Amino acid sequence: MMRSSRRSPFPPESPRNPLERQLKAYCAFLLIEKGLATNSYVSYCHDLENYLEFLTREGVTDGARVGDERVGKFLRSLHERSLSARSVARILSAIRGFHRYLIGENIAKTDPTENIDAPKRIKHLPGVLSIAEVDAILQKPDVSTPLGLRDRAMLECLYATGLRVSELIGLTQSQVLVKEELVRIFGKGSKERLVPIGKSALQWIHRYQEGPRLKLAARGRSGDVLFLNARGGPLSRMAVWNCIAKYARAAHITSKVHPHTFRHSFATHLLEGGADLRAVQEMLGHADIATTQIYTHVDREYLKEVHKTFHPRG
Repeated sequence: MMRSSRRSPFPPESPRNPLERQLKAYCAFLLIEKGLATNSYVSYCHDLENYLEFLTREGVTDGARVGDERVGKFLRSLHERSLSARSVARILSAIRGFHRYLIGENIAKTDPTENIDAPKRIKHLPGVLSIAEVDAILQKPDVSTPLGLRDRAMLECLYATGLRVSELIGLTQSQVLVKEELVRIFGKGSKERLVPIGKSALQWIHRYQEGPRLKLAARGRSGDVLFLNARGGPLSRMAVWNCIAKYARAAHITSKVHPHTFRHSFATHLLEGGADLRAVQEMLGHADIATTQIYTHVDREYLKEVHKTFHPRG
């Protein structure tokens, strides 16, 4: 199949049976009626070509005669080829679209994919630092220099609050409520939340504000933004990424460390310490607690490790 072409991958000659004709018509429908983007169109037609080959081997010549057992057998063949859950879900989507098209065209009366669920994608556990690793990174900035002091304050703030990198670089001085020991955050969808911040982070932020920030602010138009770059402007996402990666290397941490690693570590360490899941959800700013629940899996891995280490029969 020519993957660079937007033409149907099916043979240009007359279809040999109703199934070939139906699939060819469906690809044309995707191209002309749906206006599918080139890459999506090519992927869908390629998946349907494989589906055609499978059904042909099974002796099926009409899409209206496909039952759910055939679809199930085809999906099992994909699993046997070790395709990822993502790929199988995409292929099932293409097949489902084809059979629903047949119903819409009054060619078929039932959808054999109706009761077939897409495979669940494996949720990869987020990378998490140990408390000792976080401490090692926090110790690396040279606080005798202006930018080193800024970096220490920024890292302390990141770990103390679990902010997203976008929230960190947009954080203003007025959002840090020192007396209340809270940070007012405007997260996704401009939703406001209050996140506790510890005394250690507040002390480092105060030191940075009293010294380096005053000098950095004089170099540019920073407004009230808390963490500034060397030119006096707001930090970029990439600057924060590079800063964290640099200190992680200096701390001899071999795994990849990025701003979200601090957010993951913040949540995990709270749960390991016995924090309530709902409270952690509120601090992270997750709209759905299901998003927060991935950290309970991390916590279970920690509990399993503790059990294995300390139980007499572990």
